[in-house]
Order: sequence, then C-alpha cells, then structure tokens
Amino acid sequence: MAEEDDDSKTEQPTSRRLGKAREEGNVLQSPEVKTLAMLIAMLVVVWLGLPFTIDHLKLFLTGMLAHLDEVDDSTPQAMVLLGNDIVLHMVIALAVPLSIVLAFALIVSLGQTGLMFLPQKLLPDFGKINPLAGFKRIFSINAVLELVKSVLKMTIVGTGTYFLLKPHLRELEMLMTMDLTAMIVYLHHILVKLIIAVVLMMVVIAGADWFYQRFSYIKKLRMTRQEVKDEHKDSEGDPMIKARLRSLRIARARRRMMAAVPKADVIVTNPTHYACALKYDMESMGAPVLLAKGTDAVAFRIRELAEEHEIPIVENPPLARALYASVELDQEIPPEHYKAVAEVISYVMRLKEKHRGPFNRR
Repeated sequence: MAEEDDDSKTEQPTSRRLGKAREEGNVLQSPEVKTLAMLIAMLVVVWLGLPFTIDHLKLFLTGMLAHLDEVDDSTPQAMVLLGNDIVLHMVIALAVPLSIVLAFALIVSLGQTGLMFLPQKLLPDFGKINPLAGFKRIFSINAVLELVKSVLKMTIVGTGTYFLLKPHLRELEMLMTMDLTAMIVYLHHILVKLIIAVVLMMVVIAGADWFYQRFSYIKKLRMTRQEVKDEHKDSEGDPMIKARLRSLRIARARRRMMAAVPKADVIVTNPTHYACALKYDMESMGAPVLLAKGTDAVAFRIRELAEEHEIPIVENPPLARALYASVELDQEIPPEHYKAVAEVISYVMRLKEKHRGPFNRR
C-alpha cells in the first residue's frame, strides 16, 4: 500500500507544501556540507591561527620558565594565581581559532536552513524513545545508505591521506633529530597539506551528498495530483464557489449600471448588437461620461430602458463599437472621440429644442 502511495506521488511539492515542511523543521540540509565547512574552518585555523597560538604560548612559557625560580610555591594562593594565569593565556591563545570555527559553523548552519525558531522542537517527543521505532530507524533503508556512505567516505579520505603521507614517512623518522622550532614548522607544513587534500576530497563528497539529499528531500515531499488539487482548492477556493461569486458580482454591477441608464442624455447604438449610454452636463463635466454599455441582450435591455424613460437613441455603429471597446463605466470619453460624440449630442439637443421635449429615434 505504501509503495502504491509512493508511486502515485508524481507531482513536485508546491511552495505551500515546502513552507509547511519548513515550519515543522523539515528543511534541506546535508551533513557532509557541515563537515566540509568544519574542515575549511580547521584549515583556516591551522594555516593562519595555529602560528599565532604557538607563538603566544611559546612567549608565555618561555617567560614563565625563565622566572620559574621566582614563583612562590609555599602557599596555595600563589599556585592558584599561577594556574589562573596559565588558563588565561590558553584562552587568549585559543580564542581566535575557536572564534573562526564557531563562525564557520554558524554561517553554514544558517546558509542551509536559514534563521528558524521552532518552539515545538523543545517539547518532549515520547515517540522517539519507542524501542520499536528506534529499531525500525536502525534497520531502515536510509540507515543502511548512511552506513554505506560513511564507509565510502572513510575509504576515500583514508586512501587519499595514505598516498599523501607515504612520501613523507621517512622524513617523519627524522623528527627526533630536529630542534623544536624546525619540527613545529615541518609538522605545520605537513598538517596544512593534509587538511587541504582532505578538503578537496570532501568538496566532491559534499557536492554529491547535497544533490542526493536534495533529491531525497524533494522525493519525500512529492504530492499526488489529488493533493495538488485539494491544496489549490484550499488556497484559491472552490472553482464552483468562485464562479458563483463572480456571477453574483457581475449581476450586481449590471444592476447598478442599468439603474444609471435613466440618467443618460443619449443612447448610441449599433443598432442591435451594441448600446452605450452617455451623459453630459456642460456645467459640471469636462467631457461626456459613459454610464452604461453592453452587447446583444444587455444592449437590448438598455434600449428598452431608454424607450421607457424617453431617452433619445442614435444609431452610429462605428462610434458605438469604439465607445464599448475603449471606455470603461463612469469614465469620460477619450479625446479621440470628442468630435463624433459632440456631433451626436448636438444633434440630440437640436431635436429637443425643435420638439420642445424628449424625442425617441429608432
């Protein structure tokens, strides 16, 4: 049954699914990338920070040994002060290396997961101490893959380290014949070289692991087509309800528009397919305003209302089509239609003056 569920999950996870997984603390991260970052931090520490640490400790120990005979070891307080002094210098010497390691660890952690606050993770999860669940985790496919990956990583790194150190094995036998300074310089050189080689090998391993973790993460969050549809319904709303609401909005807007038709001064028609209701008041309007427009059945209703309220109807197919296409409701007509509309309104006004009352033209 589980296999069938996995086979049916063919859709990529949506942004909402990814966001929900992040809220639960389930984010993409690679342990090998963290290991690589720590190795890079170690390289920086050993390459740049270790000489500073050694020089600081060297100066301190040299000065302490030079004045060792002056140390008062007869009282416990003097020995405590000496111990505190040694600890203080050790902390100062290790402050830079530890700060570098801490900074790298913080940068990599934030780089992979981002800033996250998950108070639910602080609550105890008794399911994790279930022996049966623990047994399943130990012998799961993921556990086996992690074991294989660890063995391969150790094999690759161990083999690379061996071939790197092999040419220097005889030189290591000569360390006892070197003075302390030369021995430290030599070991520092070998250690830096070794860490650089391990870092280069881990770059390949971490890159491969990141792509594997990304593939595994996306695969776990894949969705079925039904889940995508259900999520779309939840976020966007049921299509039938949306269509119903849209039709209600259109109906309300149409009623408001029809209620404005009796206020019009003239109706411009196609004559049957288009109808546009215009109003113009020279004292309060800069240009005629479109109160209503429509095609076919809506145009027919506009003409009916015009006849009921004895509003002039003028047939001008090009102007009716142009006004319908370019002017929105309750907007003034654009300048390119001033001339044609002015002729219509002037015509209507002349008819009104001639007959001294409303006039209907069909």
